[in-house]
Amino acid sequence: MLHSFSLLIALAGLVGLVSAYDHSANNNMVVYYGQNSYGATHESDPANWQQTLSTYCNDDTIDVIPLAFVAVYSSTGELPELNMANTCSAASGVFPGTNLANCQFLQSEISACQAKGKLILISLGGATGGAVFTGDAQAEAFATTIWNLFLGGSSSTRPFGSAVLDGVDLDIEGGSSAGYAAFARKFRSISDGQSKKYYLTAAPQCVFPDAYVGEAISAVPFDAIYIQFYNNWCGVINYDNKNAWNFGTWDNWAKTTSPNKNVKVYIGAPASNTAANAGQYVDAARLSQIATETKNQYSSFGGVMLWDASQAFANGRIDKTVKAALGGSTGGGGSTTTVAPPTPTGGSCGGVSAWNSATVYVGGDQVSYNGRLWTAGWWTQNDIPGQPDKNGDGAFVWKDQGACSSIVNAAALIQTDSVHIVNKAQETNVVVAGTATGPVVESTATPSKRGMQRFRRGSHH
Repeated sequence: MLHSFSLLIALAGLVGLVSAYDHSANNNMVVYYGQNSYGATHESDPANWQQTLSTYCNDDTIDVIPLAFVAVYSSTGELPELNMANTCSAASGVFPGTNLANCQFLQSEISACQAKGKLILISLGGATGGAVFTGDAQAEAFATTIWNLFLGGSSSTRPFGSAVLDGVDLDIEGGSSAGYAAFARKFRSISDGQSKKYYLTAAPQCVFPDAYVGEAISAVPFDAIYIQFYNNWCGVINYDNKNAWNFGTWDNWAKTTSPNKNVKVYIGAPASNTAANAGQYVDAARLSQIATETKNQYSSFGGVMLWDASQAFANGRIDKTVKAALGGSTGGGGSTTTVAPPTPTGGSCGGVSAWNSATVYVGGDQVSYNGRLWTAGWWTQNDIPGQPDKNGDGAFVWKDQGACSSIVNAAALIQTDSVHIVNKAQETNVVVAGTATGPVVESTATPSKRGMQRFRRGSHH
């Protein structure tokens, strides 16, 4: 009995060491995970490609991690598609009768991050062209689908198993604004009143109002807005230009228009000079200055958002520098382990069509070109394999999977959005269902309510 009591005291002490997420704070750090942005722009440096999710939860620096992306809303089996680049995609294995990636191996990592006080969100959209609704009815039904797949509901096709995520993020960079207000309203109606707090966030462009989620965030109470102050004239690079830098406009929106007058507004910035379009990056010292001055001036300021985790860690931990400047803790954790990408599996290009400049390809499509196998990272037409895409952002839409006699697992390099840019999505407004296919992986049993309760955390509101 004495031994058991001592163990309880020890466990209580460990719980006290957890740095729980504080939504009211103004020094939070949000970092997107899933698209392997560094890997997309540094194909010759695999050691620094996107690591395991738990790598980024290893200390107190990052507070919120949106998992990117649910990139297509309605695909095979009327379920969405989830693409997390070299971590998990349809090429890694799908649920029977669907093109929904089975990523249930991430269940333990997500729960471990949550146990350390991190919020883990599911992010919808990206720059793919498949993140669109036909109208309010479809959007409302999709809110229920997302609830059942990732949050407090239940389904036999839960991509992360019994892990219960902490909310939904809308990162809509193309298509249409149709349905998003209805989606948000339905999500609120399902999630409000639950024993666990569920968060609703969005990542609009800094141009006000945002073309895609502007209506939604002004009609429905959102908890936080991670504004993309990059790839736009109002970005962090123009902080000193009072006619360009418009955080004040967003602060005014938060206090006068938003249904949630306590909504938090974040500065979103590229985590390195290859994480956004050319010329959009400011270094750690400059971003720290901008964030600190904004924090001191505007009461709606909630912290900083970075795109993305792989870029931040490869760039001298810019996330740590900025978090420290804002007065937040960056301690805890220990050494991290680098996880190498999949090794060549061998094979041939049999059955794979040759690349054609006139053909429209979407993320996951494969072609042969110059004796090598290539996989499309996003929607493309007339982008030559092996050359930067025609947008001029330095990204490579076609990922080299190796010679036809030595093919790399396609799951290693697929990404839907390497530099978080708008123009890829704007090339088409057609609803595109990804065609990447992979082995069918049987799901585990539908999580029971008891199983999901194991990972619930108390509300911090």
